[in-house]
Amino acid sequence: MDIATIIGIVSGIGFIIITILMNSGLGLFIDPASIMIVVGGTVASTLIAFPLSEFLMVIGLTMRVFIFKIEKQQDLITLLVDISNKARKGGLLSIEGEIKNVKDPFLGKALQMTVDGVQSSAISAIMQKQMNLVEKKHKTGIRIFSSMAAYSPAFGMVGTLIGLVQMLASLDDPSTIGPKMAVAMITTFYGAILANLFFTPMSDKLKLRSEEELGNMNLLYEGVMSIREGEHPRLLEDKLNVYLSMSAKVDKKEGGDKEK
Repeated sequence: MDIATIIGIVSGIGFIIITILMNSGLGLFIDPASIMIVVGGTVASTLIAFPLSEFLMVIGLTMRVFIFKIEKQQDLITLLVDISNKARKGGLLSIEGEIKNVKDPFLGKALQMTVDGVQSSAISAIMQKQMNLVEKKHKTGIRIFSSMAAYSPAFGMVGTLIGLVQMLASLDDPSTIGPKMAVAMITTFYGAILANLFFTPMSDKLKLRSEEELGNMNLLYEGVMSIREGEHPRLLEDKLNVYLSMSAKVDKKEGGDKEK
């Protein structure tokens, strides 16, 4: 569970509600017709812009914004160095017992191909293909969220225009001008909230998730190829340490200083 995402959404909604309650009631900001225009129009435009299969894929990607578990790069490096040591001492067949303990299917499949004697070029091509598919999937999700962030304010304006037309059509009754103007502006409010509190932040968070996942996959790719080629474990570790984020490098350095 991504605590930062939960805190951000809850606090954002909370601040908006508190601000409304300081000067009026929530009922003033609830209008089913406005919600239908903004939400329905945004979904409709997204369906026009993207195939249904890609639109439905966003449901799963939305869950990754809230629930996302990824192994630490330092743990992956430690695992790959251990496997490399065993492969160097006992040959590639000696690491077959380690495969069942590997949680990452991307790494498990690559190690199995290595044990089976698949050529390095074939392993490389398959792993890169998998990475490309993951990257493509994430880019599609990011594009959809970014598009929805653009559509929702636009339909907020559409709702406002509809409300203004209805208001102008009833100018002969001054008592209805105020309420109808308020309803007209609410659609713009809904569009701005959806775009700036949900769709744009979700797009940005998915970009971060994509970078993290692809970073780990590239690290695993380098590790597997080094093991397949029989490189020295120490050289392997030095190569993989390049992938560590700055925070991870700091933690590793502090850990080493404490051991001393």
